Amino acid sequence: MNKTILYIVLIFGFLSCEKKIEENNAVARVNNLYLYEEEIFSKIPDNFNKQDSILFRANYINSWAIEKLLLDKARINIEDKNSDIKKLVDTYEKELLIDRYKQAVLQQELDTTITKEDIDKHYHINKNIYKLNESLIQIKYIHYNKDINDEKEVIQLFKSKDDEDVNELISKELEFNSFNFNDSIWVSLKVVLKRLPILKDVPILKKNDFIKKEDSLGVYLVAINDVLKRNQIAPKSYVEPTIRQMILHKRKLELMKKIEQTLVNDAINKKQFEQY
Repeated sequence: MNKTILYIVLIFGFLSCEKKIEENNAVARVNNLYLYEEEIFSKIPDNFNKQDSILFRANYINSWAIEKLLLDKARINIEDKNSDIKKLVDTYEKELLIDRYKQAVLQQELDTTITKEDIDKHYHINKNIYKLNESLIQIKYIHYNKDINDEKEVIQLFKSKDDEDVNELISKELEFNSFNFNDSIWVSLKVVLKRLPILKDVPILKKNDFIKKEDSLGVYLVAINDVLKRNQIAPKSYVEPTIRQMILHKRKLELMKKIEQTLVNDAINKKQFEQY
């Protein structure tokens, strides 16, 4: 047999064997594209049981096939006369690469340490932008059954500001259905009213108010430390998370501006960038 013919036969035989190996290891095929078990297995969530995994596998194969078939049809039937799709892909690629680079630089260079002084300074300068769009309240309360022992003592301890009395009250917490002893934290009034609907019957909630209410579920003791109304300036402690985000955002913008300017200056010095 002619050596050239033999060589061609061997090549086709090798390609045929390769194709059979591909087909044997594959779980699905769309035209000349193959899906393998390893790809599906890597996508199955760790917490899936056997039945969930079987269902996931079937859905994955079907979704994979639909995607490939749709893509083939689109390539045949959609004529991209003005190369709009390629332009979009190129633009997205450029934006993605630039964004990835910026994120890498920010992660390496950005100062994320925010001190108390930073927060105080920002709050003092920008206080007027932090007006409340809802009412806030500082409140403590306890809820207990009507047959509780020593109710008078509980009320006396609850009204007291003395640390020993407060600790004594805390030691009785197992006797209460629910409670909150920390009245230094600002909380949304809407949240409080959901937790303590008995306060909806109180016309006006005022600073330093003491309220005792009863319903079918028991007795509520409520002490209001302070109240802030809508459109008042939010307390610093309440907006501190937002302040931290604002400071970081400002630092990111300033750092990126500095990096971009350094990049331009460096390119000019190296004769890589010229304006005509």
